[in-house]
Amino acid sequence: MKSFLILLKNELKLNIRNMNMVIFAVIMPLIIMVILGLLNGTKPAADGVEYTFMEQSFGALCTVSICAGGLMGLPLVVSEYRERKILKRFKVTPVSPTKLLAVELTIYVIYCLVSIITLIPVAMIFWKVTIHGSWLAFLCSWLLTMISTLSIGMMVGGIAKNTKSASIIASILYFPMLIFSGTTLPFEVMPESMQKIVSVFPITQGIQLMKTTFLGLPADNIKLPVIAMGTVTILCTAISIKYFKWE
Repeated sequence: MKSFLILLKNELKLNIRNMNMVIFAVIMPLIIMVILGLLNGTKPAADGVEYTFMEQSFGALCTVSICAGGLMGLPLVVSEYRERKILKRFKVTPVSPTKLLAVELTIYVIYCLVSIITLIPVAMIFWKVTIHGSWLAFLCSWLLTMISTLSIGMMVGGIAKNTKSASIIASILYFPMLIFSGTTLPFEVMPESMQKIVSVFPITQGIQLMKTTFLGLPADNIKLPVIAMGTVTILCTAISIKYFKWE
């Protein structure tokens, strides 16, 4: 445990110095929230509903950091460590490569936690956002969304031949999901045909699940997102374990 914490401290310092994840996983969600708040404020999300646009969008804002860490940060750092023979070197040290990967996963979980802990008070103070459902159910839906996304990132980082191929795959996954899953562009304003297409994204299902639990919508809306993200998590984890390349 001591070696894990020491490695976590050192890797986190290196990651923060890079600033990429600080910007994209912590600062960018806040910027998007401020922009949406200035544009829509506390306007009702739709005629006749009690919740506001910001409350409807809160779950989507929480996935910005998840996308950044799981679909871009994690696969790139794993592939880079393999390409630079760092994973290979750890095989001859008391710290196993598996422990290093666990540390990297923990780092991106920390970024996601910092992001949501930052977003909640800002949304409540400036736009009077309140939860209409259950905090426990919402946090569980957020956790499932994060786990399923990190499993995708680990799979990409594990099977990519090098950093270049990991970057290409990560970009193909990251930008469409960031833009079209409902994370930045509201799902409700998309044409119906596009909604059907982007519904295959696990992040889309995660956003719908978080929206359902945050707004207290009917519970029958949670079955499909839970099944979809659970399946993605199991498949990606299985592929990562079976085909992961240490060097």
